[in-house]
Amino acid sequence: MAAAIAGISGAIMATGLLNLLRIKEPAVRGFAVGMAAHGIGTARAIQVNETAGAFSALAMGLNGIATALLVPLIVKLMGA
Repeated sequence: MAAAIAGISGAIMATGLLNLLRIKEPAVRGFAVGMAAHGIGTARAIQVNETAGAFSALAMGLNGIATALLVPLIVKLMGA
């Protein structure tokens, strides 16, 4: 549920927020959206700009790999 909320809110607010921050580079915009808004944000990024969509998909994939590698390590360190 949290991922869906993050994705929808990210897809809705990303363009306005990135414009407010004066971030114009499509690669940077896409990477930010992919990290924050997951699949729904990536779908929106593809609609806006192909380069942004590609970097959004890259960021989402890298985030998944990092999560898969780091979460077990963190859980082990926490002693759970």
